[in-house]
Amino acid sequence: MTLQATARVLLMEGIHNFRDYGGYAARAGRMRHGVLWRSGQHSEATAQDLAQVHDLGIATVIDLRGDSERRGNPCLRHPEFAGKVVFHPGETATAAGGATGLAAHEEAARDVRTVADARLAMNRLYQTLPFRPVLVGTYRLYFKALAERDSPSLLHCLAGKDRTGVAAALVHALLGVHHDDLMTDYLLTNTAGNAEARIEAGARHVREGFGKDMDDAAVRVLMGVEAQFLDNAFAAIRASHGTTEGYAEQVLGVTPAMLESIERNLVAA
Repeated sequence: MTLQATARVLLMEGIHNFRDYGGYAARAGRMRHGVLWRSGQHSEATAQDLAQVHDLGIATVIDLRGDSERRGNPCLRHPEFAGKVVFHPGETATAAGGATGLAAHEEAARDVRTVADARLAMNRLYQTLPFRPVLVGTYRLYFKALAERDSPSLLHCLAGKDRTGVAAALVHALLGVHHDDLMTDYLLTNTAGNAEARIEAGARHVREGFGKDMDDAAVRVLMGVEAQFLDNAFAAIRASHGTTEGYAEQVLGVTPAMLESIERNLVAA
């Protein structure tokens, strides 16, 4: 298994942004390594990629994509994969005119031409991600799985950066990970693995759809992450529910008892 110098990023050919988001200092101790994995989709995974994923012993896959995305880009699995794939049915992203099958960043790209357009669109997008019904449904399943199972899990969407980024950040925040560590993990998307290949793959989707006139720099903003994006998601959560814990309990069903179970499963004292 090939890891980057960060010791948390696995280098793969056809799966982008594959990494361990555990290991950070938390309220009750230190998060375990090797049980929390995140990535982009696996539709272009090689046999070697699938073998590396299989060796991790992943028992639960949380797929944050919408139904159209799953049909259009079905994830490949190792022949011996026996885990459980969970998702809430429906679409997590739609565009003007009702088009479906888009990733969150692709939806945001529809009216983007410049870098300024791209940043505005992504900031607006992140204000909505914590509240989209289908995405909320999968987030609920995600936290339920973390509370009930201590085995390794994998969290992914299309690029593994927006829907996945918010979900991983919510886990960190609820476990008491310092905001600096939470943000460092989120921003690792910009350098994890072969970032240029990930950007190229994502840009191809955007340009084929509706980004033919988009600046190259704007595409890079859409395919990357910035601290302000995630800050906007948490600001929207606080504006609506006061605290992240309040949002988690009222929207995602994460009760104090569930959070204690998640801590037992993910944090070593």
